[in-house]
Amino acid sequence: MKVTEEKIIAPNGFYAVGSHIGIKRKRKDLTIYYSKHDCNAAAVFTRNALKAAPLLWNKKLLDSGDKIRAIVINSGNANACTGEIGKVHTEQMAQDLADCLNLKKEEVFVASTGIIGQVLPIDLISKGIQENSAALAQDEDAFNDAAEGILTTDTFTKQITVEFELFGKPVKLAGQAKGSGMIHPNMATMLSFLFTDANIGSNLMQEMLKESVDDTYNMISVDGDTSTNDMVILLANAKSDTSEIMPDSKEYYIFKEALDKINRYLAMQIIKDGEGATKFIEVHIKSAHSKEDAKKMCKAIINSSLVKTAFFGEDANWGRLVAAMGYAGVKFDFDKINILFKSDVGEIALVDNGKSLEFNEDKALEILEEKEIKAIIDLNQGNAEAKAWGCDLSYEYVKINGEYRS
Repeated sequence: MKVTEEKIIAPNGFYAVGSHIGIKRKRKDLTIYYSKHDCNAAAVFTRNALKAAPLLWNKKLLDSGDKIRAIVINSGNANACTGEIGKVHTEQMAQDLADCLNLKKEEVFVASTGIIGQVLPIDLISKGIQENSAALAQDEDAFNDAAEGILTTDTFTKQITVEFELFGKPVKLAGQAKGSGMIHPNMATMLSFLFTDANIGSNLMQEMLKESVDDTYNMISVDGDTSTNDMVILLANAKSDTSEIMPDSKEYYIFKEALDKINRYLAMQIIKDGEGATKFIEVHIKSAHSKEDAKKMCKAIINSSLVKTAFFGEDANWGRLVAAMGYAGVKFDFDKINILFKSDVGEIALVDNGKSLEFNEDKALEILEEKEIKAIIDLNQGNAEAKAWGCDLSYEYVKINGEYRS
């Protein structure tokens, strides 16, 4: 597999455009993706009971089994908690793009991200769609613009392409995402858009995407807040001209590996761009009774505010990690566990078979001063494992979110 980070090499038949239309003061705030050919679609949406209007529209289209040709996204306004007018505006965005591209509105997914509770400036968006739909292109600059158009408080774009072979022919899978706050292991205030020219059915793609999301986006946390607008969308237009991917085939596992690689990368990039973050933290639970047990403990640790603040303070306070494990709803024997912290400058053991070890505080500080840190917890009680990714909780996080609407 050839992996190209921070860049989209467009799969066959896919186009994009991103532009500033005036929802935000300066940054790009409109993105359009388009396929010249019908796409099978798969999607995973937020588990928040309160879902924004675009999610309801997309879920309706997904459940109907319609082919999808395009996605239109605005940033700066979430179109969430906007009642019936929010639904009307979502449908109008789909209709506006459909009119421009000679499609049906049922072939257009819609996404919005930004401030909750504000009515969309729909006239501005409609004008922006009409003016920009003619500028759709396949080149790197077009997809860079598209990546910028979906950002809110993000400080950088998140994009990746994986190229591989199926049935002896070249295939591409590419993805772009946004997210840096309201991130919690249940999906988060994040959007992720994935595109492939592989030939794969909707049902199989949905199954693969759900499993991949559970192991990637659902294993990250910035601040413990789950948003109203989260979604991951995968479109496949079969323009690689290969045979169809079948369940449990060699091609299935190649495609799944590429999908996991992309989603894991984008999930980690979201964490590295966490609002106010100074540390990237990986929690690795080893030797658990089951993968589900390991996941629950990982999530409890990575979402703990006390764990996050300990890492921000560069304090080797391992007691906060085991306290979080204790309320994860999983039975384990503390007297068997080992804990160590690791970074590029070395590693330090903190607990051995449930016993606290005397350790060199200066060495621990040296490890925790690094930007990227791993907390490895070996339960010594089974064969399953899991990983989760998160960041610290800093003064800057409070400042960013205290001034979010300013």
